[in-house]
Amino acid sequence: MSVIVIEFITLDGIVSDPDGSAGTPLGGWAFRHGPDSVGGDKFRLGSTLDDGVLLLGRTTWQLFSQLWPGRDDPFAARMNAASKVVASRTLTNADTMAWANSQVIDGDLVDTVKHERRDVIVTGSLSVVSQLQAADLVDEYRLLTFPSVLGTGRRLFPADGPRAELACLGAEQVGSAILTRYQRAAR
Repeated sequence: MSVIVIEFITLDGIVSDPDGSAGTPLGGWAFRHGPDSVGGDKFRLGSTLDDGVLLLGRTTWQLFSQLWPGRDDPFAARMNAASKVVASRTLTNADTMAWANSQVIDGDLVDTVKHERRDVIVTGSLSVVSQLQAADLVDEYRLLTFPSVLGTGRRLFPADGPRAELACLGAEQVGSAILTRYQRAAR
């Protein structure tokens, strides 16, 4: 089992509100670069999405549960069919019926991830990512870096966050963005 974090990110490390759904003044920055940069399996998840489990925070899950079920392209079919677990203190399992194969985590997030046998894919969900970073559970980052500098917003790696040593697994251009893959360096 490995934990893979996928994020849209700016050149200055901002990950907040890439689609503008949170209504922040600088939100929507990723989508200003066109559909070639954001559509489909840009993070190269492939069979990991089929065999693993998506881990989402409540806010990301609620957004995705409104967007993905209505889409019918091949990647949307994979997203809709994937197993999903939601970290939330307010959602109930009845709420998760809005998006197939979703369930609310019963218990502690970190313990749940430690006991998961499948690969865990965390998308967006910065509060979830922060908890996993603090517990040193993130094995890989797949970052789609957009040529935008915002100067303000929530960062994937805040100045007061935990230290991380990473090894670059590769980089490729995807539309106007760059997909980079980083793995936790050997300890």
